[in-house]
Amino acid sequence: MELAGLPAAQALAERVRPEIESLGSRGVTPRLAVVRAGARPDDLSYEKAIAKRFAAAGCEIRHAVLPEDCGQSALVREIALLDGDKTVHGILVLRPLPPQIDAARVASLVSPEKDVDGMNPASLGRILLGERDAFAPCTAEAVVALLDHYEIPLAGKRVTIVGRSAVVGRPLMALLLARDATVSVCHTKTADLACACHEADILVACAGRPGLVTAEHVGACCTVVDVGVNMVEGRLTGDVAAAARAKALNFSPVPGGVGALTGAVLLAHTVRAAGKAV
Repeated sequence: MELAGLPAAQALAERVRPEIESLGSRGVTPRLAVVRAGARPDDLSYEKAIAKRFAAAGCEIRHAVLPEDCGQSALVREIALLDGDKTVHGILVLRPLPPQIDAARVASLVSPEKDVDGMNPASLGRILLGERDAFAPCTAEAVVALLDHYEIPLAGKRVTIVGRSAVVGRPLMALLLARDATVSVCHTKTADLACACHEADILVACAGRPGLVTAEHVGACCTVVDVGVNMVEGRLTGDVAAAARAKALNFSPVPGGVGALTGAVLLAHTVRAAGKAV
C-alpha cells in the first residue's frame, strides 16, 4: 500500500479546524512568522506551500525576509522582535542558513513556546525526556502522523531508523519510544546496514543518501517510510530504491509522502501554540 501524505495532511488540518474556529470566536488568529535569509528556490517553494495551507485553514503567515548577506546581528534582532510579539504564535526559521550565520546560536533564540519546528535544543531535550507537550521537529512528527493515519501500529513493533540528524532521526527515535516502539538507530557508518535493517517491522530512511535502502534491507511485511529529499539528475528522489519500495508491504513515496504532511504538522503546532498563548 502506498502511504500518500496528502490524505493524511487533509485529515490533520480538519482535526485542528474546531480549535481554529474556537480561537477565532475569541478574536485570535493563529499566526506563524517565517524567517528567511536569501531566496533559495526550495525555501521559496516551501514558504509558498505553507502559506497556501495556512490561508486555507484561516490562519496567517508573517514573512520576515532578510538579504542572503545579512549579518548575524540583523537576524538575531529580527527573531527577538518576533519572539516578543504577542500576535505571533509560532516562528519558523528556514534552514539551511547562509554560511556567515551561527546556526546553533539562532536555534536557541526562539523560545520553546513559539518553537513550532523544534529547532531549540531545549525543545529537543524535552522531546527526549518524553514530554508530549513539547514541539518536535515537524518532519519527525510527520512520520508518526503518517503511520497513525494509515493505522499502522507502533506499540511493540521493531522500528529501525536509518539517519541520526537532530532534525529527523534523533527526535523521531524519542517520539517512537514514547509510543512504545522498540527503536534502533542506524546510519551510513553502520556495519552491515542491510542486516541491521532486515528484521524491522517499520523502516524509516532519513540519511539523505539516494538509493541507500535497497531490497536487501527490507524484510517480509515491512513498512518503509522514506524521508529522503535528494535531487538526482533534476529529479526529486528519496533514500529508498525502487526495488525496496516494490518489496515493502507499505511504502511512502517521494515526492508525495512525508513531505506533503509536514506543512499540516506545522499548522497544527501553530494552532496549539496560539491556544496556549490565550
